Amino acid sequence: METTIEDQQLDALFTALSDRTRRDIVVRLSRGQATVKELAEPYTMSMQAVSQHIRVLERSGLISQGRHRQTRPCRLEPAALEAALSWIEESRRTWSDRMDRLETRLARLQEHENQ
Repeated sequence: METTIEDQQLDALFTALSDRTRRDIVVRLSRGQATVKELAEPYTMSMQAVSQHIRVLERSGLISQGRHRQTRPCRLEPAALEAALSWIEESRRTWSDRMDRLETRLARLQEHENQ
């Protein structure tokens, strides 16, 4: 099976979201921009470790960093989440349809057994 750019983007996105610290950073940025220093405050890890988490989030497209004087504020890029939500919703519909068909099939089998 050939991997598309969309697949690669989803892989990067779900990889980024697989880590609790990165999910926490995304939640924090949903409330507004923050510097790396501000994002690092709640953690006992080094600034370098937090910066690595931020790089993973940037590569996934979930966040971006700007420049403002001496700081590099991070901001959430909600469009990346839309791709994930779309994939999740499509998968949900597919599995829901499959479960509905299975339920119908099982009900028919039970009817035949009861006859």
